[in-house]
Amino acid sequence: MPFLLPLLALLLLSAAPTVTEVVTAMTACDQYFLNQAPPQIGGILVGGNILDQNRYKTICQTLKNLRTFVTLYDTTNKIPVFSAYRYTGTTAGRRTKWKIEPQLEQINAQNQNMKSEQRGKSYIHQAVNTDYVNTLGFNRGHLLPCSYGFNQNDKFSTFTLTNIVPQVISFNSGSWSSMETCVQCVLDTYCKDANGRTEGFVVIGARPGNNLLNSKVNIPSMLWSAFCCYSSSQGAWLASAHWGDNIPNGGPKLQTKTLDQLHQELGAPSEVFPGTHCPLHTTVTNLYPKLSKACKC
Repeated sequence: MPFLLPLLALLLLSAAPTVTEVVTAMTACDQYFLNQAPPQIGGILVGGNILDQNRYKTICQTLKNLRTFVTLYDTTNKIPVFSAYRYTGTTAGRRTKWKIEPQLEQINAQNQNMKSEQRGKSYIHQAVNTDYVNTLGFNRGHLLPCSYGFNQNDKFSTFTLTNIVPQVISFNSGSWSSMETCVQCVLDTYCKDANGRTEGFVVIGARPGNNLLNSKVNIPSMLWSAFCCYSSSQGAWLASAHWGDNIPNGGPKLQTKTLDQLHQELGAPSEVFPGTHCPLHTTVTNLYPKLSKACKC
Protein backbone atom coordinates (compact mmCIF):
# COMPACT_ATOMS: atom_id res chain seq x y z
CA MET A 1 0.00 0.00 0.00
CA PRO A 2 2.79 2.57 0.62
CA PHE A 3 3.35 2.93 -3.10
CA LEU A 4 -0.29 4.05 -3.45
CA LEU A 5 0.07 6.97 -1.04
CA PRO A 6 1.61 9.47 -3.51
CA LEU A 7 -1.09 8.62 -6.03
CA LEU A 8 -3.84 9.07 -3.47
CA ALA A 9 -2.37 12.40 -2.41
CA LEU A 10 -2.30 13.57 -6.02
CA LEU A 11 -5.93 12.56 -6.51
CA LEU A 12 -6.86 14.41 -3.34
CA LEU A 13 -5.16 17.54 -4.62
CA SER A 14 -6.91 17.36 -7.96
CA ALA A 15 -10.28 17.07 -6.23
CA ALA A 16 -9.72 20.07 -3.96
CA PRO A 17 -11.59 23.25 -4.91
CA THR A 18 -9.35 25.83 -6.55
CA VAL A 19 -9.64 28.91 -8.72
CA THR A 20 -5.97 29.72 -9.07
CA GLU A 21 -2.79 28.84 -10.90
CA VAL A 22 0.62 29.16 -9.28
CA VAL A 23 3.30 30.34 -11.71
CA THR A 24 7.01 31.03 -11.44
CA ALA A 25 7.17 34.69 -12.51
CA MET A 26 5.14 37.89 -12.49
CA THR A 27 5.50 38.10 -16.28
CA ALA A 28 3.01 35.25 -16.61
CA CYS A 29 0.22 37.55 -15.40
CA ASP A 30 1.53 41.02 -16.16
CA GLN A 31 -1.57 41.99 -18.16
CA TYR A 32 -3.12 43.06 -14.84
CA PHE A 33 -0.46 45.73 -14.25
CA LEU A 34 -0.37 49.10 -15.98
CA ASN A 35 2.25 48.89 -18.75
CA GLN A 36 2.86 45.30 -17.59
CA ALA A 37 4.97 46.70 -14.73
CA PRO A 38 4.37 45.05 -11.33
CA PRO A 39 4.65 47.11 -8.14
CA GLN A 40 7.87 47.56 -6.23
CA ILE A 41 7.42 46.27 -2.68
CA GLY A 42 10.48 46.85 -0.54
CA GLY A 43 12.20 43.65 0.50
CA ILE A 44 9.73 41.49 -1.40
CA LEU A 45 9.35 42.44 -5.07
CA VAL A 46 11.95 44.53 -6.91
CA GLY A 47 12.16 45.08 -10.66
CA GLY A 48 9.51 42.43 -11.20
CA ASN A 49 11.64 39.86 -9.36
CA ILE A 50 10.50 38.10 -6.19
CA LEU A 51 13.42 38.20 -3.76
CA ASP A 52 12.38 35.10 -1.77
CA GLN A 53 10.71 32.71 -4.18
CA ASN A 54 10.33 30.02 -1.53
CA ARG A 55 8.11 32.28 0.53
CA TYR A 56 6.28 34.50 -1.96
CA LYS A 57 4.30 32.98 -4.83
CA THR A 58 2.75 34.53 -7.93
CA ILE A 59 -0.81 33.32 -8.44
CA CYS A 60 -2.69 33.89 -11.68
CA GLN A 61 -6.20 33.77 -10.31
CA THR A 62 -8.06 31.54 -12.76
CA LEU A 63 -11.60 30.24 -13.02
CA LYS A 64 -13.05 28.06 -15.79
CA ASN A 65 -9.72 28.31 -17.61
CA LEU A 66 -9.97 32.11 -17.69
CA ARG A 67 -7.38 34.21 -15.91
CA THR A 68 -8.98 37.10 -14.05
CA PHE A 69 -6.41 38.86 -11.81
CA VAL A 70 -3.05 38.30 -10.12
CA THR A 71 -2.00 37.89 -6.50
CA LEU A 72 1.40 37.87 -4.81
CA TYR A 73 0.94 35.48 -1.87
CA ASP A 74 2.95 35.19 1.34
CA THR A 75 3.04 31.50 2.33
CA THR A 76 4.60 32.30 5.72
CA ASN A 77 2.00 34.83 6.86
CA LYS A 78 -0.67 33.00 4.84
CA ILE A 79 -2.12 36.22 3.44
CA PRO A 80 -1.67 38.00 0.10
CA VAL A 81 0.86 40.80 -0.25
CA PHE A 82 -1.37 42.35 -2.90
CA SER A 83 -3.89 41.58 -5.62
CA ALA A 84 -3.97 43.52 -8.92
CA TYR A 85 -6.69 43.86 -11.54
CA ARG A 86 -7.51 45.63 -14.79
CA TYR A 87 -10.90 47.20 -14.16
CA THR A 88 -13.18 47.52 -17.21
CA GLY A 89 -16.57 48.03 -15.62
CA THR A 90 -18.88 45.69 -13.78
CA THR A 91 -22.27 44.03 -13.79
CA ALA A 92 -24.56 42.76 -11.05
CA GLY A 93 -23.59 39.42 -9.56
CA ARG A 94 -23.77 37.17 -6.55
CA ARG A 95 -21.43 35.61 -4.01
CA THR A 96 -20.13 32.05 -3.99
CA LYS A 97 -18.28 29.53 -1.81
CA TRP A 98 -14.72 30.07 -0.60
CA LYS A 99 -11.96 28.11 -2.30
CA ILE A 100 -8.33 27.17 -1.63
CA GLU A 101 -5.18 26.65 -3.70
CA PRO A 102 -3.73 23.13 -3.43
CA GLN A 103 -0.89 24.00 -5.81
CA LEU A 104 0.84 25.91 -3.00
CA GLU A 105 1.77 22.66 -1.26
CA GLN A 106 1.33 18.93 -1.01
CA ILE A 107 -1.18 17.32 1.33
CA ASN A 108 0.15 14.77 3.79
CA ALA A 109 -1.07 11.46 2.36
CA GLN A 110 -1.53 10.03 5.83
CA ASN A 111 -4.50 12.37 6.24
CA GLN A 112 -6.32 10.98 3.22
CA ASN A 113 -9.18 9.51 5.27
CA MET A 114 -9.89 12.68 7.22
CA LYS A 115 -13.03 14.70 6.72
CA SER A 116 -12.54 17.74 4.50
CA GLU A 117 -12.61 20.24 7.38
CA GLN A 118 -9.95 18.22 9.23
CA ARG A 119 -7.91 17.71 6.10
CA GLY A 120 -7.71 21.47 5.67
CA LYS A 121 -5.25 21.58 8.59
CA SER A 122 -2.74 19.82 6.34
CA TYR A 123 -2.42 22.97 4.28
CA ILE A 124 0.48 24.63 6.03
CA HIS A 125 1.30 27.34 3.48
CA GLN A 126 -2.10 28.99 3.18
CA ALA A 127 -5.25 29.82 5.05
CA VAL A 128 -8.28 27.53 4.82
CA ASN A 129 -11.91 27.93 5.83
CA THR A 130 -11.40 26.42 9.28
CA ASP A 131 -8.93 29.18 10.10
CA TYR A 132 -11.80 31.67 9.92
CA VAL A 133 -14.14 29.73 12.25
CA ASN A 134 -14.79 31.13 15.74
CA THR A 135 -12.87 34.33 14.99
CA LEU A 136 -14.74 36.87 17.05
CA GLY A 137 -14.43 40.33 15.53
CA PHE A 138 -12.80 39.23 12.26
CA ASN A 139 -14.07 37.97 8.92
CA ARG A 140 -12.74 37.20 5.46
CA GLY A 141 -11.75 40.53 3.95
CA HIS A 142 -11.29 40.64 0.18
CA LEU A 143 -8.30 42.50 -1.21
CA LEU A 144 -9.69 42.60 -4.74
CA PRO A 145 -13.41 43.04 -4.00
CA CYS A 146 -16.07 40.94 -5.66
CA SER A 147 -17.84 44.13 -6.73
CA TYR A 148 -14.99 45.08 -9.10
CA GLY A 149 -15.46 41.95 -11.23
CA PHE A 150 -16.43 42.61 -14.84
CA ASN A 151 -18.71 39.56 -15.00
CA GLN A 152 -19.85 36.69 -12.82
CA ASN A 153 -16.74 34.63 -13.54
CA ASP A 154 -14.48 37.49 -12.42
CA LYS A 155 -16.59 37.97 -9.29
CA PHE A 156 -16.52 34.30 -8.35
CA SER A 157 -12.76 34.15 -8.84
CA THR A 158 -12.25 36.67 -6.00
CA PHE A 159 -13.62 34.10 -3.55
CA THR A 160 -10.32 32.35 -3.06
CA LEU A 161 -8.64 32.41 0.34
CA THR A 162 -5.45 33.52 -1.41
CA ASN A 163 -7.21 36.87 -1.99
CA ILE A 164 -8.38 37.18 1.63
CA VAL A 165 -7.02 38.59 4.88
CA PRO A 166 -8.41 38.59 8.43
CA GLN A 167 -10.16 41.94 8.59
CA VAL A 168 -11.91 43.56 11.53
CA ILE A 169 -15.61 43.25 10.73
CA SER A 170 -16.50 46.86 11.47
CA PHE A 171 -13.58 48.08 9.35
CA ASN A 172 -14.51 45.76 6.48
CA SER A 173 -18.13 46.85 6.42
CA GLY A 174 -17.44 50.46 7.36
CA SER A 175 -14.76 52.84 6.10
CA TRP A 176 -13.08 50.19 3.89
CA SER A 177 -16.33 49.33 2.14
CA SER A 178 -17.10 53.02 1.61
CA MET A 179 -13.65 53.49 0.07
CA GLU A 180 -14.21 50.58 -2.35
CA THR A 181 -17.49 52.17 -3.45
CA CYS A 182 -15.77 55.54 -3.90
CA VAL A 183 -12.96 54.09 -6.04
CA GLN A 184 -15.36 52.11 -8.20
CA CYS A 185 -17.43 55.24 -8.81
CA VAL A 186 -14.29 57.13 -9.88
CA LEU A 187 -13.28 54.31 -12.23
CA ASP A 188 -16.75 54.13 -13.78
CA THR A 189 -17.21 57.88 -14.09
CA TYR A 190 -13.82 59.29 -15.02
CA CYS A 191 -11.57 56.49 -16.31
CA LYS A 192 -12.62 56.53 -19.97
CA ASP A 193 -10.50 56.14 -23.07
CA ALA A 194 -11.06 58.01 -26.36
CA ASN A 195 -13.77 55.49 -27.32
CA GLY A 196 -15.64 55.90 -24.06
CA ARG A 197 -14.53 52.53 -22.70
CA THR A 198 -13.82 52.13 -19.01
CA GLU A 199 -10.30 51.10 -18.05
CA GLY A 200 -8.34 51.49 -14.84
CA PHE A 201 -5.72 49.54 -12.93
CA VAL A 202 -6.07 48.77 -9.24
CA VAL A 203 -3.67 47.27 -6.71
CA ILE A 204 -4.84 46.39 -3.19
CA GLY A 205 -2.45 45.21 -0.50
CA ALA A 206 -1.99 44.38 3.17
CA ARG A 207 0.76 45.17 5.68
CA PRO A 208 1.40 42.19 8.00
CA GLY A 209 0.81 42.74 11.71
CA ASN A 210 2.14 41.17 14.89
CA ASN A 211 -0.84 38.93 15.76
CA LEU A 212 -2.22 35.69 14.37
CA LEU A 213 -5.74 34.48 13.72
CA ASN A 214 -6.26 31.05 15.29
CA SER A 215 -2.49 30.84 15.86
CA LYS A 216 -1.92 30.53 12.12
CA VAL A 217 -2.93 33.43 9.84
CA ASN A 218 -1.31 36.84 10.12
CA ILE A 219 -3.72 39.66 10.95
CA PRO A 220 -2.72 42.70 8.86
CA SER A 221 -2.12 45.92 10.73
CA MET A 222 -3.11 48.01 7.70
CA LEU A 223 -4.78 47.63 4.30
CA TRP A 224 -4.06 49.87 1.32
CA SER A 225 -5.52 50.49 -2.14
CA ALA A 226 -4.34 52.44 -5.20
CA PHE A 227 -5.64 53.04 -8.71
CA CYS A 228 -4.43 54.73 -11.88
CA CYS A 229 -6.12 55.40 -15.22
CA TYR A 230 -6.18 57.73 -18.21
CA SER A 231 -9.03 60.21 -18.52
CA SER A 232 -9.69 61.19 -22.13
CA SER A 233 -12.01 63.99 -21.03
CA GLN A 234 -9.15 65.62 -19.12
CA GLY A 235 -6.35 64.43 -21.38
CA ALA A 236 -4.51 63.40 -18.25
CA TRP A 237 -3.61 60.49 -16.03
CA LEU A 238 -5.44 60.12 -12.72
CA ALA A 239 -4.24 58.31 -9.62
CA SER A 240 -5.07 58.18 -5.94
CA ALA A 241 -4.49 55.98 -2.91
CA HIS A 242 -6.20 55.06 0.34
CA TRP A 243 -5.21 53.13 3.42
CA GLY A 244 -6.52 52.42 6.87
CA ASP A 245 -5.64 50.62 10.09
CA ASN A 246 -7.24 47.22 10.57
CA ILE A 247 -8.92 48.15 13.86
CA PRO A 248 -12.48 48.17 15.23
CA ASN A 249 -14.67 50.71 13.43
CA GLY A 250 -11.79 51.27 11.01
CA GLY A 251 -11.29 54.81 12.17
CA PRO A 252 -12.81 57.78 10.30
CA LYS A 253 -13.58 57.93 6.59
CA LEU A 254 -10.47 57.04 4.61
CA GLN A 255 -8.96 60.14 3.05
CA THR A 256 -7.91 60.26 -0.60
CA LYS A 257 -4.12 60.46 -0.71
CA THR A 258 -1.44 60.71 -3.39
CA LEU A 259 0.64 57.79 -4.61
CA ASP A 260 3.73 59.43 -3.15
CA GLN A 261 2.10 59.56 0.27
CA LEU A 262 1.28 55.85 -0.01
CA HIS A 263 4.86 55.06 -1.05
CA GLN A 264 6.13 56.87 2.02
CA GLU A 265 3.67 54.97 4.19
CA LEU A 266 4.77 51.62 2.74
CA GLY A 267 8.46 52.51 2.98
CA ALA A 268 11.18 52.76 0.35
CA PRO A 269 11.63 51.52 -2.28
CA SER A 270 7.90 50.86 -2.68
CA GLU A 271 6.13 52.08 -5.83
CA VAL A 272 2.72 50.88 -6.97
CA PHE A 273 2.82 51.89 -10.66
CA PRO A 274 6.55 52.11 -11.53
CA GLY A 275 7.64 53.49 -14.89
CA THR A 276 4.23 54.90 -15.77
CA HIS A 277 2.63 58.33 -16.22
CA CYS A 278 0.60 57.97 -13.02
CA PRO A 279 0.88 61.27 -11.10
CA LEU A 280 2.68 60.92 -7.80
CA HIS A 281 1.76 64.20 -6.15
CA THR A 282 -1.84 64.86 -7.15
CA THR A 283 -5.09 63.01 -6.56
CA VAL A 284 -8.18 62.66 -8.70
CA THR A 285 -9.84 65.38 -6.61
CA ASN A 286 -7.42 67.93 -8.08
CA LEU A 287 -9.07 67.50 -11.50
CA TYR A 288 -12.55 66.79 -10.23
CA PRO A 289 -13.22 69.01 -7.19
CA LYS A 290 -16.85 67.83 -7.01
CA LEU A 291 -15.70 64.22 -6.70
CA SER A 292 -16.43 63.93 -2.99
CA LYS A 293 -20.08 64.72 -3.60
CA ALA A 294 -20.50 62.76 -6.84
CA CYS A 295 -18.85 59.55 -5.58
CA LYS A 296 -19.33 59.98 -1.82
CA CYS A 297 -15.59 59.92 -1.26
